[in-house]
Amino acid sequence: MRAAHALRASIRSRRVELELERTRALLAVVGQAISQLSLAHTLETAVARVAELLDADRLAVYLRENDRLYSAADVGLAGPHARLAERLLELSLGPYRSRGLLVVPDVAADPRMAAVADAAAEAGIDAVVAVPLFAQEDVTGLLAVFPPKGQGLSENEAALLTALAAQLAVAVQNAQLHERATRLSDERERALDAERAASKQVRALYEISRSFAQSLSLEATLEAVTSTIVDVLDVDAALIRMPDERRDWVLPRVLKVADPRLEAAVRPLLFRPQPFGAHKIQRLFRLAEPFQLTPEEFPELAPFLERGWTGAAVPIATPSEVLASLKIISMRPGAPVTQETIDEAVRIAGQAALAIDNARLYQQQKQFADTMQRSLLPQSVPELPGLQLGAAYESSARVDVGGDVYDFMELPDGRLAVALGDVTGHGIEAAADMAMAKFVFRSLARDHADPGDFLQSANDVVVGEIAPGKFITMVYVVIDPRTGDVAVAGAGHPAPRIVSAEGDVTSLDANGLVLGVELGQEYEDVHGQLDGGDAVVLYTDGVIEARREGELYGVQRLDRLLAERRDLPPAQLAQAVLADCRSFARGELADDCAVVVVRRV
Repeated sequence: MRAAHALRASIRSRRVELELERTRALLAVVGQAISQLSLAHTLETAVARVAELLDADRLAVYLRENDRLYSAADVGLAGPHARLAERLLELSLGPYRSRGLLVVPDVAADPRMAAVADAAAEAGIDAVVAVPLFAQEDVTGLLAVFPPKGQGLSENEAALLTALAAQLAVAVQNAQLHERATRLSDERERALDAERAASKQVRALYEISRSFAQSLSLEATLEAVTSTIVDVLDVDAALIRMPDERRDWVLPRVLKVADPRLEAAVRPLLFRPQPFGAHKIQRLFRLAEPFQLTPEEFPELAPFLERGWTGAAVPIATPSEVLASLKIISMRPGAPVTQETIDEAVRIAGQAALAIDNARLYQQQKQFADTMQRSLLPQSVPELPGLQLGAAYESSARVDVGGDVYDFMELPDGRLAVALGDVTGHGIEAAADMAMAKFVFRSLARDHADPGDFLQSANDVVVGEIAPGKFITMVYVVIDPRTGDVAVAGAGHPAPRIVSAEGDVTSLDANGLVLGVELGQEYEDVHGQLDGGDAVVLYTDGVIEARREGELYGVQRLDRLLAERRDLPPAQLAQAVLADCRSFARGELADDCAVVVVRRV
């Protein structure tokens, strides 16, 4: 009895010991497998440790994907062993579901495996022990050991394999969920990065377009491009160069440095012309090819490039022409200008090229229009004893030629005749009408000295010459420097102002129909008096009609300014009027403005 009891106790003790060993082994395998939330690490660790624990040469973990099994990790296997795994899983989920562990001692002789006998033979598999991987009642795969024929697993090994399969199923599911979450997070982050990049591009193009729309200025547009490039690409400096007219040099136009404290040091280094004939520069302008800056090709930057600066030159090009070069510089070795940076710069530069091209064309047309219009204005003012003269003219933000024209003439009797007119419309037709108005003044003023008589004759000429629907407003003033008499006649033009030396401002109201509408008009002479220090001021409607948020500059502001600045010389007073109008309109005049000042001394 004692011997039997001792034997039973020994058996129980051995079972407990085996259970403890199995538990320790199981914990070790699971602990190593899940030490990283990586599916590949989980499977590789599980296969290696299970092979070690079971002393198995061949085993595999299969995972389910789209209702098929694939070998996710295996050791010692080759050939179509996954076909056997699919059949084993089919059996495990079918008639043998309740058994958990499926043992096939002889694959070739087992009728259940007849359909995959050829695959088993090709893979060199004689026997198999398999257990499905269940996680929360979902089948995620299969764990299979392929022992030699006739060699199975012990009861303890079978129990260990079953326990391992249960824990492995959970570990695999957790790893898959983690990888799926990581993948979704990465995809979301990439999508956000793409949206941020797209948003930066849109913002960049908006800033460039807004700058051009607000100022219609090439320089302002170039400044917007460089500022946007520095901001969007996170570079430290951006420089735009444009070829000169002869294409001998590429001249710097605008430099933007991210840190204003560095600009004084960086500007002499970067803001310098380059010969157009340099190989890289020629290729950029001829082939629109960007390139990275190297110490060999840019020796002036070599000391800095060798210390970690990086940079590139990018074409600013329309489909038909390279307009400029954009140089970008990073002074931080940890944030270099990469190919991705260059590609992004090329995209932004390509979009910015349209605004730059429009600004360039606008500037060329504006220069032509201003030159044409100024050629119709007097290049100097006459000098008459007893009088001081000054005039100022400023074109609007429009490209077209405006319609303001003025002129002076000393009459045979010693008086001064001044005409100031405003032709309707803009463009070439307005320029032709301006030339006609100037011709009318020059041809009629000597023979029709009195203002009313002059405008009557001028109207008859203009009616026959001007296009239907067009007209000219004009004020005509004759000043006698000896007596101070001022004679005025007006044809639909704003009334001149008399500014006394004491600061009083009065109006010389002379009303009449605009020129060019109807023959036979009569115009009344209105007289005023200029004492010493007094002045008469003529102006076009662009002055008093300058706008800010719907509010007009108006006659009252003009009179106040004339009174406050009355001591200025005539030319400076005329300029002061235009400067105040421009300031009131926040820098942009909607119409041409002309001011003429005549002071008696």
